[in-house]
Amino acid sequence: MKIIIRPDYESLSRTAADLVQAVVAVNPKATLLLATGNTPVGLYRELAKHHARGEFDASQTTIVQLDAYLELAPDDERSLYGWLDREFLAPQGIPPSNVIRLPGDTADPEDTCREFDRALAQAGGVDLSVLGLGPNGHLGFNEPPCAADAPTRIVALTPESIVSNARYWGRADRVPTRAITAGMSDLLAARATLLLVSGAHKREILSETIHGPITGHVPASYLQNAANVTVLADRDALPSASGDAR
Repeated sequence: MKIIIRPDYESLSRTAADLVQAVVAVNPKATLLLATGNTPVGLYRELAKHHARGEFDASQTTIVQLDAYLELAPDDERSLYGWLDREFLAPQGIPPSNVIRLPGDTADPEDTCREFDRALAQAGGVDLSVLGLGPNGHLGFNEPPCAADAPTRIVALTPESIVSNARYWGRADRVPTRAITAGMSDLLAARATLLLVSGAHKREILSETIHGPITGHVPASYLQNAANVTVLADRDALPSASGDAR
């Protein structure tokens, strides 16, 4: 696990954009699994600037949706696919045909999970996962406790996740209570992982993630045993002992 510390969120976002751009430069047809949420937005906006300057072309990539709230229409403002489209897909000119989706409005969630797994296997797995760190250590909506081999599935959101997501939608009762998520098994099998962490409120859970025991009660701690993981954090999120930080 490589740990990179940047002085602030803006610097973190620029560094993250450089890292993602480097992956796509080597493999223009890379499969990228991308998180939503506030932390990766700076990365996506930096990549949009790169694209506008002709420095970044993701048009041949396959994009994998990490998670979705259940029972939301595609045009609902809370749709996580809509968020991904606004912040990354549309600015990069990536068509829906290049996206492996987890549609939240599916009539058959179990079949959707199976179709997602089949499509991801057909794509050859994930080349790079870009993840955020949940306040309870979740990755995607792999809520604790969670096994390392947990599959793509339907999950009930924990109270911590509902409170955390309420800031996006104004109040807790607007946060759906169920979601569909790519499984920990998919995330840990990625050939490379970029974990983005920003803010002092993530300091304790980041410390548990990189220094604590590997446990299903902190799903992100499984990354300690995963291949080619880079933790990119700003200084506010830096635990007191930062290991390989540079």
